[in-house]
Amino acid sequence: MSRALQRLAAVLLVAASVLAHAAPSVYPTGVTIYDPSQTWNGFTVLSLLGTQAVVVIDMQGREVKRWDGFNDSAGGPARILPGGIVIAAAGARPPHQEATALVMRNFEGNVIWRFSRNERIETRDGQTIWSSRQHHDWQRADFPAGYYSPEYTPGPGGANTLLLTHTNHTVPEVADVPLEDDRLIEIAPDGRILWEWKAAGHIDELGFAEDARGVIRRAPGYNPQRGSFDWLHINSATYVGPNRWFDGGDERFAPDNVIISSRSASLLAIVDREGHVVWRIGPDFSASEELRAIGQIIGQHHAHLIPKGLPGAGNVLVFDNGGSSGYGFAGPIAPNGVGAFARAYSRVLEIDPVTLELVWSYTAPNQFFSTNISGAQRLENGNTLITEGAPGRVFEVTPEGRIVWEYMVPYFSEGPRSSNSVYRAYRLPYDWIPQLERPVEKAVTPPALADFQL
Repeated sequence: MSRALQRLAAVLLVAASVLAHAAPSVYPTGVTIYDPSQTWNGFTVLSLLGTQAVVVIDMQGREVKRWDGFNDSAGGPARILPGGIVIAAAGARPPHQEATALVMRNFEGNVIWRFSRNERIETRDGQTIWSSRQHHDWQRADFPAGYYSPEYTPGPGGANTLLLTHTNHTVPEVADVPLEDDRLIEIAPDGRILWEWKAAGHIDELGFAEDARGVIRRAPGYNPQRGSFDWLHINSATYVGPNRWFDGGDERFAPDNVIISSRSASLLAIVDREGHVVWRIGPDFSASEELRAIGQIIGQHHAHLIPKGLPGAGNVLVFDNGGSSGYGFAGPIAPNGVGAFARAYSRVLEIDPVTLELVWSYTAPNQFFSTNISGAQRLENGNTLITEGAPGRVFEVTPEGRIVWEYMVPYFSEGPRSSNSVYRAYRLPYDWIPQLERPVEKAVTPPALADFQL
């Protein structure tokens, strides 16, 4: 068999695994499992693909609040602050995977803050406008990891915001074609840009071997429609946040440092405020005994430190997608050195960032696989809320791995595409949206599969 056919066979194997493995415990949409005595109960915020809305559901899966007029998650997750205030990306710039603004709205939907003055861009109809160019992630400085912890109560104003954005330039040390590079910016509440970091200027700090550098230099992912090469494809960027490591004197984990995740390169890194990479795991997870124990991380999303006040605080939590990713390591499934790492199931990993001990993990190879998007949230009771994004499944597992709540997203057919995929989901306390009544919580027990009929 030729190398091209071997590569095609591997891709088809992964695609078949998506269809075969990414299935709910039972098949209807909505909530299919719910044990109220074992879950951390609250509202769940869905950042959906295929619809320009932010949707809130209760533990029964009922839609209890909806904000329209956002984008369909090209700009990353929607988050809710106490008082029923939503922040999410708005506007789109196809074919670029990015938003044009980050917008805060109150419960009634009125805009109370907006940021777009990052870069001037040209739209498809030839207009020149200001755009945030924000993609995949953003985070408030007063909201560690961007989800609930009893130690933090973010407010609507007065905090800086971190945005993951694009910028276009040519950096010969990376490749000779224009890059759609990843650029971190921190903005003040009044929209002033206070700090920036461009990834391409730090390629020497990201652990690439010479063969990987050679692959990147050939720009295999150059996109003619965009006129650029999205070489690193960072898909999450969050403040490190207050943590025990920094409290103990380890300055790598300064709260205002930023942890990033590169899907294309299969690496996680922490960037300090001077722009240096001060902590990294990957791209090669065979480089030490500790990394071999973790196993190769592939195409991962939503890397962050678990906030103080939650079980596992200070550990890295990451959704390890599987599928294929990585540069270099050319072989039968990756003759050109692109996507050499491959695995047909997903994992959620909790890692001690100092010792690199694998503290906890969740995987179910026959029932759990999302090749893209997705995320994980540590809950106050020690459970973990997992977004299996591509098939539209959100579920809560105990530390022992038992599913105690499961929700299958129904298809949304608004706009140009129909989808049930969810970029990321977050659980929050009922009282963070005081405008809504606390719902009745009623257990949902799935039928025996042998007895279930449509």
